[in-house]
Amino acid sequence: MTSEHRDDYQELVDEISEQLGAPATLENRDFELIAFGAYDSEDDLDPSALDPVRARSILTRRSTAAVRAWFEGFGITRATGPVRIPRTPEAGVHRGRVCLPVRHRGVVLGYVWLLDYDPGPSEQQLDAAMRVTARIGALLADEAQHGADLTRELRAVLTAERDGQREVAVAELRSALGSRADGPHTVVCVAPWPSADPDDAPSVRTVPGATALCSLPWGAGGSALALLLRLRSAEVLTPATTAASRLLDRARDSAPGGRDSGRGGGGPAVTAGIAAPRTGLAGLGRAWAEASASARAALAEPRLGPVARWASIGAFRLLTALPAGSARDPAVSPLFSPAQRELARTAETYLDCAGRAGRTAAGLGIHRQTLYYRLSRIEQLTGLDLDDGEDRLLLHMALKAARL
Repeated sequence: MTSEHRDDYQELVDEISEQLGAPATLENRDFELIAFGAYDSEDDLDPSALDPVRARSILTRRSTAAVRAWFEGFGITRATGPVRIPRTPEAGVHRGRVCLPVRHRGVVLGYVWLLDYDPGPSEQQLDAAMRVTARIGALLADEAQHGADLTRELRAVLTAERDGQREVAVAELRSALGSRADGPHTVVCVAPWPSADPDDAPSVRTVPGATALCSLPWGAGGSALALLLRLRSAEVLTPATTAASRLLDRARDSAPGGRDSGRGGGGPAVTAGIAAPRTGLAGLGRAWAEASASARAALAEPRLGPVARWASIGAFRLLTALPAGSARDPAVSPLFSPAQRELARTAETYLDCAGRAGRTAAGLGIHRQTLYYRLSRIEQLTGLDLDDGEDRLLLHMALKAARL
């Protein structure tokens, strides 16, 4: 039970206790105690004054499977109104019960229990109490919906290969989310996730603001974590940044070598990407593409990470959309041999600095004459003219794409 509704449950159970003139308890459909009403005297709190079943329920906040089966034998799971259960000392039930099923849209979600007494509540009192159980049912349904594990639904949306498949998957996810589907949200990608086992993914309940979470294939045999996260405003992505940072911490803790792994620690780097905010679910497929592209960009360009937003990755927005290997232009390929690594770095830095020799030389820590020599070697190897805008564009794109 979430703290969000704890006080609401208590107030409603207290309202029923007052209506019926006797203490009531609320349990979920698994017979786990949620709240119990106010008692008239300290004696009522003394377990010795209660029967064993009620004492256990209050003290341990749950009932045994045998007790659950015994009570369900009276038809409480199907009942739509109060059910009277007689005292049965041999079963540990020393006092009779009145059970008020808590239902929402025909589904039983819990039970309100009342110790029966003589002459017992009137029909009018029970009717009033049943109206309160309807309000409890709405709260339990809301909580169940907000805490639902939507792993399957989210994965179906993000892995759909055809538009028709995605439309069906989105409709199922929208149905599961209800009104929450219409609010602002974003998608977060954390990659590479240290385990390819879906069971190792964290629970969605551990990530503030998370609506759904699943693991997806990433690269050659790896996996990534996909997170659908609700936002209060489409203009504020702070909740997504916070959630991404928390997941990155968990990924680093789970990786071989623990928190010391990752960039600078000898292990594989882990980054996160955040898609542009959206309202509604129609663009989830595109949002995942943006989030995963942002994570790829952060892996390729450390200055963008460890958490990169789609709006901040610049030219990588175009480069990540290219098919793998398509930017390997034959003119630039000589720079990708291990022997020419320093020339490739020089060319990229020079182009990053917009062709300004002074800034480039300072950034590389070399003399200007050394830079000019290297630039001439780059032109000789590639056949490109670094004074030509299109040649410079081609070289810059190929060098950036090679990082991906």
